[in-house]
Amino acid sequence: MRENQFGDFLRARREAVQPADVGLPAGTRRRTPGLRRSELAMLAGISVEYLTRLEQGRDRHPSPEVLSALVGALQLSVTDREQLWVILGHNKPTALCPSVAEPPVQQVRPGVRAVLDRLEPSPALVINRIGDVLAHTAGYQRLAGPLGVLDGEPPNLPRYLFTDPRARDAHPDWPLLADAQANHLKLGSHEQDPHSMQLVAELSAVGSEFTDRFRRSPTPALRSGSERWVHPEVGELLLNFEIMDLADLDSQRLAVYVPGDDVTSRALDRLNGRQPGALRAV
Repeated sequence: MRENQFGDFLRARREAVQPADVGLPAGTRRRTPGLRRSELAMLAGISVEYLTRLEQGRDRHPSPEVLSALVGALQLSVTDREQLWVILGHNKPTALCPSVAEPPVQQVRPGVRAVLDRLEPSPALVINRIGDVLAHTAGYQRLAGPLGVLDGEPPNLPRYLFTDPRARDAHPDWPLLADAQANHLKLGSHEQDPHSMQLVAELSAVGSEFTDRFRRSPTPALRSGSERWVHPEVGELLLNFEIMDLADLDSQRLAVYVPGDDVTSRALDRLNGRQPGALRAV
């Protein structure tokens, strides 16, 4: 951990939480934005003195129990937990990966499925913390199905990318996607989680192209960007993507692809049997 990143993170998140967010009265004469130290200490069940030491960097090694209490009290999002792990380095506590003893959730809320229906014919999918594809649009089926992405039971993005030879033909920028998938798996795994460790062991047997990437220090997950795909029916595509966290769903994410240029827009229209211009480039 460099300098006082943990203390700075803790103080910034405390100041970003409003008393009403955690059921506390706002009161008057509030000199600090967000929560007072005494309020966060009370919510987390620790002393004000200990919280002060953490924020000032005089104690940089809180126990998993204390971290778990702070994560809950601050209502940290999936993104915040990922950033906290990056700050803490490789010693990711179980507290930052809830329910690691439970299998990754394979169900998708009805409301999320309704969102997928509204996104048609755009390629969109929902993945869990280890990259299993839990649900997708018909547009994603037409894009990814012919490439073998959805052949697994369940389909799994890192497994496809590192073990299926078709992945390299499908993705001209394969090394970049491999970096992102290994990092995503690292962010969603923990040595005490047998479910993610089983996948890590399977991919490690493939060789250094996975293990070298998985050994790297984690970085915050990509939330947007672009990918090049090569489809057997319509050729090369440039796809922009946006990834959104689905709250309280075992680190599930919704990924949506949109055309990155007019050529891709027309190609996706052909795949979807639609008139040109139905999916406009962004």
